[in-house]
Amino acid sequence: MQRQLIALLYGWIFILLFIVVSSFVLALVLQFTTISQWMLSWVAFSVGLVGLFIGGMITGIKGKSKGWVVGGLTGLGFTLFIFLVQYLGYQNGFSMQQMLHHTGFILAAIFGGMIGVNLFQKDAE
Repeated sequence: MQRQLIALLYGWIFILLFIVVSSFVLALVLQFTTISQWMLSWVAFSVGLVGLFIGGMITGIKGKSKGWVVGGLTGLGFTLFIFLVQYLGYQNGFSMQQMLHHTGFILAAIFGGMIGVNLFQKDAE
């Protein structure tokens, strides 16, 4: 149980750092290029999927078991954090589009967790 909690922390820390760095890069792209806001929203969504997938994979690698559970908890924790910031900070709930995006994020983290658990396992022969 403690291994999974530590794995979750590793995953969440990675996701937080990844999102902060990618937000900075995307802000620079928006400032210095003529990319449309519509295209940028799809790029941001794709970057979020990649970040949650890698975060779930890190959680699975560190957790070493129950990859879909720790991946799902990684995605749920991220979604809960975003919801709390948005709801408590800006008095807004999730829109339908955000719910669909976060469903994708959770699924990406679950898939990453399943891959991470099986990535470095040695075959028992």
